[in-house]
Amino acid sequence: MTESAPSNGRNSVPCMTCPLRAKPAFKDKSDDEIRFIQSMKIEHRHRPAGADIIHPGQEDAELYTLFSGWAFRYQLLPDGRRQILNFLLPGDLVGLQASLLSAAQHGIEALTEVELCVFPRKRVWDLFVHMPAMAYEVAWLGSREESLIDQNLTSVGQRNAGERIAALVISLYRRAETLGLVSESSFRFPLSQQQLADALGLSLVHTSKTWSRLRKAGLFTTSEGRLTLLNPRLTSRMALLYEREVAPRPLI
Repeated sequence: MTESAPSNGRNSVPCMTCPLRAKPAFKDKSDDEIRFIQSMKIEHRHRPAGADIIHPGQEDAELYTLFSGWAFRYQLLPDGRRQILNFLLPGDLVGLQASLLSAAQHGIEALTEVELCVFPRKRVWDLFVHMPAMAYEVAWLGSREESLIDQNLTSVGQRNAGERIAALVISLYRRAETLGLVSESSFRFPLSQQQLADALGLSLVHTSKTWSRLRKAGLFTTSEGRLTLLNPRLTSRMALLYEREVAPRPLI
């Protein structure tokens, strides 16, 4: 496991002035709710790209909110093969399942350099005791993550290679857009082709060939770690993933 970078201190980003809360992706919270979240937060942690946030089998995994950067959740087979279950973007709740179970059934890795708001697993129950409405929101966020995995499973089981890549690209594009991370149809896209293959159940060779074919067909371009979506409507049609209004979600 990669060692973490030094912490920036508990209150380096006070919850009351958290810039994520101004994003249209998230619901408003009362001052009392934000103060309670601040009372739970024990650290603002930095991790480098490639570091484990939670490793498989970990028995003391904490609960996190991803403040900045990208991460992914994965499972490993005994022979080392990896399935990426879903990708995590700023504002996503990280490690709910691992913090509630005796040992993590999956791993979470930083895809880029990340910052994390850290909440102790032993305090999760306090939400249910003192803030039942917020506890419901935590459960809702867990269900949302499950729905993202359902989408990926549908791709792996039913979409062809081109449709799988198109579905992942348009899904990440829409999520990034709600966070204000898209500018002129362009957004940061830090996934390697191996990570794409691990997420979509494809071989690396098949992923590379299909990616090149879609790029040459004019769906998108990539340059310096950014992806520009040239035809979002066509990409959505190809992915069989039609646009739905994205409702604001809770931010813990």
